[in-house]
Amino acid sequence: MSANTVNPVVNQVVSLKSDTLNIATDEYGLLTDLYQLTMGACYVQEGCDRKRASFELFVRRLPEGFGYLIAMGIAQAVEYLQNLHFTSEQIAALQSTGIFAKADRRFWELLANFRFEGDLWAVPEGTAMFANEPFLRIEAPLWQAQLVETYLLNTINYQTLIATKAARMRDAAGDRITLLEFGTRRAFSPQASLWAARAAIAAGMDATSNVLAALKLGRKPSGTMAHALVMALNATEGSEAQAFSAFHQVFPNSSLLIDTFDTIAAAKDLAEKVKSGEMQVKGVRIDSGDIATISKEVKALLPDAMIFASGDIDEAEILRLKALGAPIDGYGIGTKLVTGSPVNGVYKLVEIDNIPVSKKSSGKQSIASRKQVWRSFENGVIKGDRLTHISATPQPDEQPLLELIMHNGELLKPLDDLDAIAKRTRNSVQSLPQAVRNIANPATVLVKVDMV
Repeated sequence: MSANTVNPVVNQVVSLKSDTLNIATDEYGLLTDLYQLTMGACYVQEGCDRKRASFELFVRRLPEGFGYLIAMGIAQAVEYLQNLHFTSEQIAALQSTGIFAKADRRFWELLANFRFEGDLWAVPEGTAMFANEPFLRIEAPLWQAQLVETYLLNTINYQTLIATKAARMRDAAGDRITLLEFGTRRAFSPQASLWAARAAIAAGMDATSNVLAALKLGRKPSGTMAHALVMALNATEGSEAQAFSAFHQVFPNSSLLIDTFDTIAAAKDLAEKVKSGEMQVKGVRIDSGDIATISKEVKALLPDAMIFASGDIDEAEILRLKALGAPIDGYGIGTKLVTGSPVNGVYKLVEIDNIPVSKKSSGKQSIASRKQVWRSFENGVIKGDRLTHISATPQPDEQPLLELIMHNGELLKPLDDLDAIAKRTRNSVQSLPQAVRNIANPATVLVKVDMV
């Protein structure tokens, strides 16, 4: 056997087959693109794997129709970096593929002894960001900084998308309206549904219907009922009214879904029960029809009940209903929150062994060197951002956005809780120029690149 190899090529790949595709922390090491590992093996072969490298995560362009992004997902990035490792079974599975047959023995030793040794710089979650501004920077041995790209992009891109949409919905609705995250059934995966719930709450939504996410986040889940209950009990017990009564007996503070058959007829029936003292209706939900018109009729019948609307709600629909004077007290938002055009964040090498590097490809250029983002305000409104080398001196009215979160793999301070992040998100949005907050046709903040 060659001194540079560990195992010969084998015909049978070692199986890590499981009955589930859910991700556990023990599987973080392999939750990556193959080329992160093949590049790592190449770095080892060339003897440059320990050279200090800096990678920055940013977007070249904002998604269409967005004037800003809300940075989110740093907590999951930290959790990943703290737990990333490789088991002996995983290393054996990689070896058995034959792909790494010529890899140096030290590559396997690096995997077996992996501990993230780098620094993490990041903007606080809930910060409004613009094109070309780093959300985070990893400074670490080259092979480690390379390895973590896939997972970091996955969590930052998705949570930033959800947080930005939730922040726009909160901005459209105002602070008085209740916003509930109802997107679990439409999220792109079970894992995505958990991240979506977290990002939505961290960006200012009040609660999630996802029970697992809510309890993991120390929150109370929130929800109402589905049409199936009304149809089932209507069929078996004789009427829609019986369905409402049955649900109300068990959950007297929950809202009732009243548009399964005839929304106004249901509201009239409930109004009679309220008038007779038989029931106290705390809230009703409308999921279909002309919500603006129907909500006004329902409010006239049930003036003390909160009215919730759902059904393909987004920030534009919230603004439309407000403009029509719809008496909506809250929204349940699913599909339009947890899906949509992606945040196309990228993760690029900007410095290696103190040598600035950049990508020159047409339309995909990157800016060399480690950077800081400086933000200035005027009367509480963002005046502009300046992108500089990390060593640049700030101007008198500027504040730095990137902070050192982890040093040598160790977390330097506790991460913010969801309430603090939600407050930062709201403050960030309210600090934006009004044209940037515009929903239909937003402007953006131009970032001055001052890399002298």
